[in-house]
Amino acid sequence: MDGSVTVITNPTVSVRVTSTVSDFEANRRFNRGITIAEFKSKLELIVGTPAAFMDLELFSTSDKFLQKLDNNEALLGSYHVDDDCRIHVTDCSGTQSGEFTDLSKVEKFEISDEAYEKRADSIRNFKKNMKLGRFNEENRAKQEEALAKKEEEEKAAAESIAVGNRCKVQVPGQPTKIGTVMFVDSRFSNSCISAKYCPILINRTSMESLFIQLSGTVDFKPGYWVGVKYDEPLGKNDGSVNGKHYFKCEPNYGAFVKPLSVTVGDFPEEDYGLDEM
Repeated sequence: MDGSVTVITNPTVSVRVTSTVSDFEANRRFNRGITIAEFKSKLELIVGTPAAFMDLELFSTSDKFLQKLDNNEALLGSYHVDDDCRIHVTDCSGTQSGEFTDLSKVEKFEISDEAYEKRADSIRNFKKNMKLGRFNEENRAKQEEALAKKEEEEKAAAESIAVGNRCKVQVPGQPTKIGTVMFVDSRFSNSCISAKYCPILINRTSMESLFIQLSGTVDFKPGYWVGVKYDEPLGKNDGSVNGKHYFKCEPNYGAFVKPLSVTVGDFPEEDYGLDEM
C-alpha cells in the first residue's frame, strides 16, 4: 500500500431547482462532470430563463445558503453539491416574478354572444347538432313534464294536510321523525286548521288571528312547504328561516319539508330518550 486515499463519488447528483420566475420546484439529476455554463443551458429548459441571464445560488438540504455558482468554467462537481440540495436561479433578464403563473396578466380572447352563436366550431353548435343538454327538446319536454307532474303531486299532498295534524316525516337519507303540523301553504289554508288542534274558536277574529300565524307562503324557496314541530329536538330551526317566523317552537324542534315527505295520521308522541343522555 502506498498510503494514498481514493475518494469515490456518485457521478451524478439529484438537486431541487427553484427560480424567481415561478413558484414551482423541480427535481432533476445532473452529471457532476458538466461545467456551470453547460449546467445553465440545461436549467434554461427547466425554468425558462436564458442561460446568459442566470445567477445561481447553492442551498443545503436544509435550505441554508452555501455559496454562489458564479464560475462558468468550473465543474458542477467542484462545488459542494449533494443530493437534495437546492439550486436557486435568479432571472436577471428583467422578467417579472409570476409572469407564467399570474393569469391576470394573460391576454384573453373575448367574443360577443352574437358572434359566438354564429361560429360553426363552437361547443354550443356541437351540442345543438348532437341535441345535447338544453338543446334536446324531447328530453327537455320530458323533464318539464316530470317537474309539472311532481308539482301537482306536491299540491295534492299539501291540500290534504291541516295545521294541527299529527304526522310522520320521512325524508330520504334521514331517520323517520314524528311531530305536529304547524304551518301549511296559504293556498290551502281555508280548510287547514284541524278541529282536533283547535277545538274551540271564540269568534271569527280569533280564527283569523290563528289563520295568519299558521299559514302563508314561504320566501326561502319556491314550491309547496309544510312546517312541522317535531316531538324531539331533531329539527333545524325554531319555526323561522332567514329571520322570518312562520310558526313558533323551541330551537331545533322546527323544520320545513315537502308535502310528499309528510304522512298525516294518528301518531302518538314518541320519546327518543334524549333527556336521559
